[in-house]
Amino acid sequence: MTQPNILLIMSDNHPAELLGCYGNPEVQTPHLDRLAQEGTRFDRTFAVNAMCSPCRASVLTGMMPSEHGIHTWIDDRKMERWPTAWNALNDIQTLPERLQANQYQTALIGKYHLGSPFEPQNGFDHWFTFPHGHTRSFWNNTFIDNGRSYTDPRHSVDVFTEKAVHYLEGYAEDAPFFMLLTYNGPYGHWPAIKGKPQNRFAELYQDCPMDSFPREGLNKAVIDRFLLRQNESGGGLDYSAPLQILNDRATMRNYASQMSMVDDGVGRVMAALDAQGLKENTIVIYTTDHGFSIGHHGYWGHAQVTLPATGHASAYHIPLIMRGPHIMSHSHCDNLVSQIDLFPTILEMTNAPTVTGLPARPLTPLLQAELAEWEDVIFLEQEETRAIRTDKWLYVKRFKENENYPFQDELYDLIDDPGERHNVLTAHPDIAQTLDNQLMTFFSKHSAERYDLWRGGTTKSNSDKPWLWQGAWGQAWQPVF
Repeated sequence: MTQPNILLIMSDNHPAELLGCYGNPEVQTPHLDRLAQEGTRFDRTFAVNAMCSPCRASVLTGMMPSEHGIHTWIDDRKMERWPTAWNALNDIQTLPERLQANQYQTALIGKYHLGSPFEPQNGFDHWFTFPHGHTRSFWNNTFIDNGRSYTDPRHSVDVFTEKAVHYLEGYAEDAPFFMLLTYNGPYGHWPAIKGKPQNRFAELYQDCPMDSFPREGLNKAVIDRFLLRQNESGGGLDYSAPLQILNDRATMRNYASQMSMVDDGVGRVMAALDAQGLKENTIVIYTTDHGFSIGHHGYWGHAQVTLPATGHASAYHIPLIMRGPHIMSHSHCDNLVSQIDLFPTILEMTNAPTVTGLPARPLTPLLQAELAEWEDVIFLEQEETRAIRTDKWLYVKRFKENENYPFQDELYDLIDDPGERHNVLTAHPDIAQTLDNQLMTFFSKHSAERYDLWRGGTTKSNSDKPWLWQGAWGQAWQPVF
């Protein structure tokens, strides 16, 4: 087979259940629904973390956070402390670098959030991004276009879409391309989605009841995290949004409209592939960086909005849709897969050299309906929280070396309790111990001593909870660059 083009589209803060093809009856995503019909939809895909920088790094390396060293979002408000042109993966050969070595043209269009954004990083030839990881507004953002900076008043999703379309229209076909198109929507945080949306899909949801978003009382763990954050900041910063946003229907409608913006962008990019005659030899992959609770368990947002960080599915369950040559159409896969599995999958699909010793597994047998031996088990970590998920069980283990924070472990029976409501740890000690052993064996194999927080290691750039690690390993503990 001729080396296929790879178009990897990644959205920002997006649970699988926000799409029509994953069962949402209210959020309108016709283009992504069509993509799922034309390809294979993975129904049980999970992120390895629930913050954007670690997950993006894991997709680009096939590694867990404890191996590549990024454990939380990279705080680019502290950019002045970074070494010149620093990027968090400069010590690892990333996916675009490996594809570039295999004669691929490479392009990043969208959010980067893995280090300095002002010049191409990690093997990308074409570079269009913006200078920050957070989205405070979708409008009037500054963009970096292959070294040139300017401000565009339009919605950022439209800007990224236009740049992706222009890239495809100018593609000369003298070498296959790998494009990483990373939208900064639907996002899901205030102030970007506070109040009535201003985009062209606002009216679509004006009267929508948003019944697909669960309504629950505020989780105490959210309050605990809020109080600790306020104390950390000395009261100088306002961290109250998670206390206000839960069950706010205007926010739900805004978030849904941003999802429709992303869907519309995907549709325009797919149309450009068709118009340029590139569809038949292009593998299209749609996913997101991590999940996002839209009210489940009494919180709105990512895993770090609670104390301790949650291990529940809502923060980690993500969409994964793949379409292209040798990928089944009108198909879905119910196996447990991880986002890190994209790394070896893309290498295999492009005939690039494989990488051994990784926790990631190529998805190609599942895409081709082969009777593959596939163990339904995935792992995740969120600084002080690690978890293993199987068909039957979710076991959540907490870091316990800091006696000031007696975080508790959890065990959920996913057959009898799919909503993960009842911690049955004390009722099944033998099962918990077996899963604990499996979890710890996995991380002893797939972590670098320098970046294993549970063994005194550190993290790149910053930590969500530096006080936790300093309390365990001493005040000398610090993040590194």
